[in-house]
Amino acid sequence: MTKVWDGFIRGFHWLLVLAIAVLYVTGEEGYLEAHFITGYLLLALMLARVVWGIIGSDTARFSALFHSPKSALRAMCSNDSEVGHNPAGSYMVLLFFVLIFIQLISGLMSTDDILVEGPLVAYVPSSWSEVASDLHHENFEILLIAIALHVLAIVVYRIKGKNLVKTLLTGKEKGVVTTPKMRSGKLAYIIFVLFSIVILGAWGMQPLQALLG
Repeated sequence: MTKVWDGFIRGFHWLLVLAIAVLYVTGEEGYLEAHFITGYLLLALMLARVVWGIIGSDTARFSALFHSPKSALRAMCSNDSEVGHNPAGSYMVLLFFVLIFIQLISGLMSTDDILVEGPLVAYVPSSWSEVASDLHHENFEILLIAIALHVLAIVVYRIKGKNLVKTLLTGKEKGVVTTPKMRSGKLAYIIFVLFSIVILGAWGMQPLQALLG
């Protein structure tokens, strides 16, 4: 068994799943303080992932995510083992990055024109806030579709004999030809905590105090 995912990448994946689920529930039920705090923590997590995509393990780096469309099509038709994400999976990862950052940035500029507004509303034109508010709702629908496709792909690969969920839990995979260079995920978690402190300190104190009563 070869280690292909470091501790932060594995934790990042499951924290991302949890954060999106919480954002969906809190947004639908109107628990706005929890919605804001979760959004800020997700922003910190994504920023830490960006940093880790530059300095992290081989399989975590952005350079491992860019492949030609031909390679992606070949990967979808092949059952060969790849180190980390295969080319097709890399396209899905990049799509998630784009959709999640759109969701986060639009949320920072969104307002309901009554009680709730993001921390950047005061710094952008009102027309931007209107567009951001609409985009925040519409983009989440696209994100849900992307998640459904991702789950479907996991099921298909499981039928083909490749257990992607187990690999993301253990970080290890068999049948890998080359051994990627790993870095300890502890540094990435420290970066995540630092981003969280800065973002919550700048924008999250009021909703955090309201949430804690």
